[in-house]
Amino acid sequence: MQVKQLSNTDGRSFAIVLSEGEEAVSCLTDFAREHHVDAGRFNALGAFSSVTLGFFDFDKRDYERIVLDEQVEVLTLVGNFSTFENETKLHPHVVIGKRNGQAFGGHLLEGFVKPTLEIVVVDEPTHLRRQTDPKTGLPLLVL
Repeated sequence: MQVKQLSNTDGRSFAIVLSEGEEAVSCLTDFAREHHVDAGRFNALGAFSSVTLGFFDFDKRDYERIVLDEQVEVLTLVGNFSTFENETKLHPHVVIGKRNGQAFGGHLLEGFVKPTLEIVVVDEPTHLRRQTDPKTGLPLLVL
């Protein structure tokens, strides 16, 4: 993972480049912890050699896993950072494209980079917090 701070006015911004074989969710989570990003947003483009998407099943209160074990383009990856139980929480959603142009999307549970993933992070000076929603069991933003 390569990281470069781009600015430091009214919040910091960073460019991150992930290389082949790195796992996107764990790298973004590690980045946020190392750089003390408690509230922020990100977007990214690139490609994965395999990806696991999640679709939340309210009855099961868990994600249905959608595994695509093939090369895909990351058409858009967006999300935010917040704090949940004093830990940095990542909330990423992704749309990926297959070779035939078919698109899939959902919560990004895991994505292995090939050949690159280019990410821009904006760290917000205001802290975002999450609390467990009793109805869904999900850690939702509390403003």
